[in-house]
Formats: sequence, C-alpha cells, structure tokens
Amino acid sequence: MTASVHFVGRILLGLLVLMGMLSLAAPAFAHHPLGGRLPANAFEGLMSGMGHPIIGLDHLAFVIAAGLIAATRPKGVVIPIMFVLASMAGTVIHLMSFDLPAPELVVSASVLAFGVILAMGDRLSLLTVALLATAAGIFHGFAYGEGIFGAEPTPMVAYLIGFTAIQMVIALLFSAIGSNVIKRSTALPPLNLLNLRFAGFTLAGIGLAFLSSAVLG
Repeated sequence: MTASVHFVGRILLGLLVLMGMLSLAAPAFAHHPLGGRLPANAFEGLMSGMGHPIIGLDHLAFVIAAGLIAATRPKGVVIPIMFVLASMAGTVIHLMSFDLPAPELVVSASVLAFGVILAMGDRLSLLTVALLATAAGIFHGFAYGEGIFGAEPTPMVAYLIGFTAIQMVIALLFSAIGSNVIKRSTALPPLNLLNLRFAGFTLAGIGLAFLSSAVLG
C-alpha cells in the first residue's frame, strides 16, 4: 500500500476521530442551526437546512458512512440517493404530525450499524444496504423535521432543498475520497478496503457514543 494511501487514510481517520470528540464535547449544539429559532424566510430556511446535517454530528457521521460504503460497491451511489430521498419523506412525515418510535435512538443506532457495515467491507449486498439506508433516512428526516415544524411554506421548502443538497454533496465527496483510496491501494481485494474498514470501526464507535448518550439520557 502506497504512502499516499496511508496519508489519505490517516486524514480520514483523523477527521472521524475529531467528529467523535466533538460529539462528546458539544452534544447540545447539534440540531439547532438557528439556535432553536424557526427560519423566517427562504435564505434562513436554506441555511438552516444546510446546517442541520453538518452540526448534527450523528447525521453527518451517517452521511459520511453512506458515502464511503458507496465507494466499496459497483453502483453504490444508490445508497446515499435512497437515504436522501427517504430523509425528505421522513421530514414530511414529521410535518404531517405523525409520530415515529424513538427517533433519536434509531438515528444513533443507524450510525453504529453503518459503521459496522463499512467495517465489514463489501459483504452485504447493495440491495440490503440500500434498503437499510432507506429505513434510516426516514428517521433522520423525521429528526430534521423538528427544525422546521411550524414554519411558513417558503422557508420550509428552502429547508428541504438545503438539507437534501448538502447531504448529497457530502456523500458524493466521501464516496469520491473512498474510491480514490481504493484505486490507489496496491493491495488485492479485500485488503484494498482496509483503510475504509478502519474508518468504519471509527464511525461505529461514534455511533455507539451517540447511542449510549441517547439511552442513558
């Protein structure tokens, strides 16, 4: 494995470790891009929508995991696409005042699960992972809905556009990073996935931290 691959892998793992530290240091900051205030116009709605998946570190960790998993499979881009579409549906479910059971627990568990899936390499089929991403997306989207519930239609639509766009950009970015790591590896399969599998263990640890926090309150 080349030095450049090691370098990229270390950067990736460092980023994930930093996310884990931030998740423990500032859990109260997540999920409130406007400090809990509803967006009042299209610009605020767009910025709030784009901010939620970034400062909501559980959401960010999942999107990164989905992007990296996509890199390990042919046509893997369907995984983040299904997640993003399902997250829109989940937000609509919230806005229609329907309830989902234990959304925070499920969101945290989904980060843990996708970290484990990434750590497993390419053992699960594309269809299985895409279906799991769809289910997770509904709960992540439901959580996003909390940040816009009660807002006027214009900022609400902008919010949906914002979080949909930023999630897709992040997922595609990390899919490209993952693909680059795999392509630059001199190892034969499945060892060419080793750096991404290490990243999966890190993401699983982040998910476990979130899940423990959700369970213990």
